[in-house]
Amino acid sequence: MGGLQGWHLVIIIILALLLFGAPKLPGLARSMGQSLRIFKSEVKQMKEDDKAPSAAEETVEGKIVDPDPRENNTK
Repeated sequence: MGGLQGWHLVIIIILALLLFGAPKLPGLARSMGQSLRIFKSEVKQMKEDDKAPSAAEETVEGKIVDPDPRENNTK
């Protein structure tokens, strides 16, 4: 009761032929393959992004600069 058996696949294939017709099935399979390829590449890219150090983890070195003394002339 917990899995796809051979006759289940046969019924699915027959239903797909009836719903989409034989000429449209290769195009449908091709577009499904392209979609899966895009999805896999996006998942791979997300995993690589997680491995890269984020901006919060990087150390930034700098010096403190006094503000422009001309702006502080309030006399």
